Amino acid sequence: MTDKASLSVDTNKAPLDELFGVGAHYGYKKTRRHPSTAKYVFGVKNTVEIFDLEKTYTKLQKAEAFVSGLAQTRKQILFVIGKPEAAAMVASGAEAVSMPYVAGRWIGGTLTNFDEIRKRVNRLEEIREKKEKGELDKYTKHERLLMDREAADLEDTFGGLVRMKNLPAALFVIDPREERTAVHEAMKLHIPVVALANTDCDISVLDYPIPANDANIRSIAFFVSRIVEAYKRGVAVASKEKKAAPQKEDRE
Repeated sequence: MTDKASLSVDTNKAPLDELFGVGAHYGYKKTRRHPSTAKYVFGVKNTVEIFDLEKTYTKLQKAEAFVSGLAQTRKQILFVIGKPEAAAMVASGAEAVSMPYVAGRWIGGTLTNFDEIRKRVNRLEEIREKKEKGELDKYTKHERLLMDREAADLEDTFGGLVRMKNLPAALFVIDPREERTAVHEAMKLHIPVVALANTDCDISVLDYPIPANDANIRSIAFFVSRIVEAYKRGVAVASKEKKAAPQKEDRE
């Protein structure tokens, strides 16, 4: 499955059919359920709880409306996922709308100690710039080797944050239980959180929860694509309004 293919959405399907088709309805066993998700559970099949997809879709629409609103003023959303099997796909989705991302281990303080994190990102950008300008030739072979290793480490840890010059306007998180440190940092700073959350997550702390399967690759791909498309729609609306504005002024 390629990144592009995995982010595609079949707009010809009815919303609930598509949610069902990607396995969004599968939760976990009842013993793993967090009480806050109870009202979004429709029933149980073979010991696995099943989401009420009508409620899931309603929550998805609210999240999409919020994201589109942010996009109209070009505000940033930080995409967050720790699951290695879906990391590249989420990173690809973020890059499609020029958004920052953390696709791997969340570094504590990414938000609450942002100034220090930004120093590390600046260092990465500095090394990148020196490479592009050929300024590394003045260093010894050993010094260049150390710098290459430093750049590789920084790239792995902070590469997705280069676009994030300031704190983001919101987070989009896959599995807020697993990424609870990121969620808690956002809460502390009053940054809204949009999250794809399974039955084991505490969705009461989320601003825009999307109760659905957050473990299946197809389900994750579907919801990432919906958030990406929502952002694109917001940008398109803003661009259309900007083009229409001078014409309106001329008529006046």
